[in-house]
Amino acid sequence: MPDNQKTITIQKFPFSEAQFRQRVKNDTTFTYSGDEELAMCKTILGSIDLTTLEGSDTEEKVRKLCDTAVSFRDEGRQIPAPASVCVYPPFVAVAKEQLQGTGVHVASVAGAFPSGQLPIRLKIAEVEYAVAQGADEIDMVISRGAFLSGRYQQVYDEIRAIRKACPRQKLKVILETGELETPQNIYRASQLAIHAGADFLKTSTGKIAVNATPEAFWVMMLAIQQHYQNTGEKVGIKVAGGVSTPEQAYTYLHIWRQNMGKDWLNPDLFRVGTSRLATKIFEKIQEIFL
Repeated sequence: MPDNQKTITIQKFPFSEAQFRQRVKNDTTFTYSGDEELAMCKTILGSIDLTTLEGSDTEEKVRKLCDTAVSFRDEGRQIPAPASVCVYPPFVAVAKEQLQGTGVHVASVAGAFPSGQLPIRLKIAEVEYAVAQGADEIDMVISRGAFLSGRYQQVYDEIRAIRKACPRQKLKVILETGELETPQNIYRASQLAIHAGADFLKTSTGKIAVNATPEAFWVMMLAIQQHYQNTGEKVGIKVAGGVSTPEQAYTYLHIWRQNMGKDWLNPDLFRVGTSRLATKIFEKIQEIFL
């Protein structure tokens, strides 16, 4: 059977609306001590994809963002730098040069970000360009129009094709959960992406009105958890879009830790995409140390 015709078993979302809402409520109600907050802040800072995705981006702006990312690191106090800097494909080479030897990766959105509305050959070409420029990670977005029209095989095939175009890079698959709307849709899209070879599921582009929510994140987490239970294979998660305060980030970290365990709290399995949060988290760390 051809790879793109792989038989995929898609499970139904296993909870009623009331059950689902109660579980999310339980997982977003928590308290923490000062020491626990410091640990959360360090984990979050080291898991951030520091991002600039604006039409006004310039090489100078990207270089400054890379310098900012590295500046957070303080080995004496065990404060990490962000996991990556995320940019558009034309700025990958600039970021790669600026971050050389720092351990901070270069991520690139590619494949018709943020709409997903291009023929697959053009999506693949953009991904291949980003890889050729030196990207360590690719953040692609699914074709929501195809998904919402019920063309699930097309969605799977496109993710699989992009997976093949970046075989050595981490692939984060953006579901754009605000457009999928229902838990069943988010759950189904999560399973498609996992089966197609995603290293990470990512909530949002940050370019629409409804971005990351604890509810959408929880559904994605459930799909990852059940895949791990069935196969032993680990898939990561990235929350992005609208996460601008430490308290918001704490909530997502707690959901992930509560359900997946502390071993899943590392940049290989947990990421936060943001342009604003890193400085606030760093300032919070400074406050706690003082």
